[in-house]
Formats: sequence, C-alpha cells, structure tokens
Amino acid sequence: MTAIESFTGDANPYGGGDPYADYRTADFPFTDLVDLADRRLGAGVIAANDEFFAERENMLKPEPAEFDPEHFGHKGKIMDGWETRRRRGVSAAEPHPTADDHDWALIRLGAPGVIRGVVVDTAHFRGNYPQAVSVEATSVAGSPSPDDLLADDVEWTTLVPRTAIGGHAANGFAVDVERRFTHLRVNQHPDGGIARLRVYGDVAPDPAWLGVLGTFDVVALENGGRVEDASDRFYSPATNTIQPGRSRKMDDGWETRRRRDKGNDWIRYQLVEQSEIRAVEIDTAYLKGNSAGWAALSVRDGADGDDWTEILPRTRLQPDTNHRFVLPEPAVGTHVRVDIYPDGGISRLRLFGSLTDEGAKRLTVRHQELSQ
Repeated sequence: MTAIESFTGDANPYGGGDPYADYRTADFPFTDLVDLADRRLGAGVIAANDEFFAERENMLKPEPAEFDPEHFGHKGKIMDGWETRRRRGVSAAEPHPTADDHDWALIRLGAPGVIRGVVVDTAHFRGNYPQAVSVEATSVAGSPSPDDLLADDVEWTTLVPRTAIGGHAANGFAVDVERRFTHLRVNQHPDGGIARLRVYGDVAPDPAWLGVLGTFDVVALENGGRVEDASDRFYSPATNTIQPGRSRKMDDGWETRRRRDKGNDWIRYQLVEQSEIRAVEIDTAYLKGNSAGWAALSVRDGADGDDWTEILPRTRLQPDTNHRFVLPEPAVGTHVRVDIYPDGGISRLRLFGSLTDEGAKRLTVRHQELSQ
C-alpha cells in the first residue's frame, strides 16, 4: 500500500456557500479503472456493526455525496454516508475507547477483481470522520453470508493498514497485491463517518462460469472487458458504454463535446480475452438530439500494432434506439474499436460471442495465478 497524498485532521466547519469549496482531493493514478464497488455492477454493503446516524449503503452510491445543512432527524444530523455513533470506554474511570475499538462494514464487490487503488471519501464529515481507517480483502466463492465471512477460517489480506486520514477529503491509497478478491472489510478507528468508498481495479472473471455460459457479452465490464482509451470524455466516461443494463438517462452513456473539425470520436476496448464475436448491439438510449450520426466497428488480435480489421462498416444510427447487427462471419480478436461520426454519443456497446480455445486457456491460467 502507498498513500498517494495525506489529508489529516479536521476540515473547517461549514461556513455556507458551496460545501465542496474547501474539499481536499488529489489526482489518483488509478481512477480511470473500473470501480469494483459500483452498485451498478452489483456491489453491496452486506453488514456493518453500527449505522446509528447514517446507513451503510450510502457508501456505494455512484454520485458524489450531498450536504444539506438543515437536514436533521430524530437521531441528529442526517449525513449522506455511513456514520456510526460515538464510541465510549467501559467506565467513568476509563471513558475513552481502547486502541483496538473500531467499527466495520463488509462490502461485496460488484465483480471480483484485482484491486489497484482505494479511495475512502469523507466528504462533509468535517469533525466526525474516523481518526484512521484500514481495509482488508478476501476471496470467498459463491454468495457468503456475513457470518460466513466473519468465520475464523476466512483469510483476510490487508490492503490498507491502519492509516490516519482527514475530514472532508478524498483519501486515496494505491494497492499492490496481485490477487483476485471478492469482498472487503472496511474499518474505521474508532468510529465516525465515511461518505463514499471507491475500489478501483481490474475485473477478474471466473473462466468456468464464462465457459458454461457459452455465448456472452465479451466486452462487458462484469465479464472482464475494459475501456483502454477514448478520444473524448467531456460529458461522461466511456466506461459507461459497457456497464450492466440499459442506460436510464442521458449521462449514463458516453457523450462527447461538439466537434469543430473534420475528425471523429472513438473508444478502444480490450475484450475479456481472445474471443469470437458473432453479433453486435449499439444502443443510443436517451441520446436524442446528440446521438452519434454513424458508427463503425473494427477488431484487432493482439495488444500491439495498428492492424485493425473493419467488421461493421460505417452505419447510420437512429436516436434513442438499440441497433442489432449479426455479423456475416465471426470476428476473432482481443481488442475492438468503435468509431462514431462525427461526434455525439452512444449509451451501450454489446459484443456477443464466446472465448476461443486460446483465449479460454490464457484466462484459466490467469485465474489460477490470481487465486494462489
């Protein structure tokens, strides 16, 4: 673990105006990766020892934490995060919590994967944030209950050792553990509040599951696909195009700024592994006056070079429409590029196919390496 930048101590009390005006943050090198704890991927906070002031589930909301200075309830100030009560000692003679006292929450990742970085965000927790945090991870097959995860025989790996953090800040930690994890245990010492938790990394799918499925979406985030690069991310991230489900609003897709030149916009993807693509979906849901005018699709086999083969020629797109194409023959590759003309956006890209024998073999070897 390496702390990217340290924010410690209280933030100033809220003085009115924009609550994010004095928010402390930094540029973290891993935030372009998928958030494995994204609720849209299926992540969840499955247990916590205490959530007296604010619910544990708030930590995984995809949008930034909000702050309403007038929002109070019967238990006190209502915060947009996970907040526990104040810990106390055992007696009047010992009123303070011990060094080992802490609160915890169990997180199920939306997709198992290799964790590259963690952000513990204490936005708006200015004087009620934890003094320190620690994060542990484990890999347990199936759908374990909280009791299963807390059993004595479960092995936990420390990703972030107990580290002092600051209030009203994005506290980032780089992680260097090359293993596949399914669950996290987030600890706050001794108590306090965490607004958001982000867990960035690479999805590491189970090759046995994909093999049983046969045909599946070989570029989907949940199956191990990822965005390598994009020409423009002005309005929304390119990763949205491979999120689960259909888009539910305009900013849930990918939209570029308006071009004033003769170029075009594009996204380059890495598939889960070498795959045989047989059908394509390009969805422009909720993109009505700003959808891409045309789209083309190309495939490449191998990470290097610029040897792209067009598999879907430049094709007219309709606004707010899911377009389906059956390829005349299967296309084999490891990378795909979608080009849109001239600009605009798409909401989702689906590439239906299956792993080649070579792709399945390499994925199985990788899964074994990450599971040791």
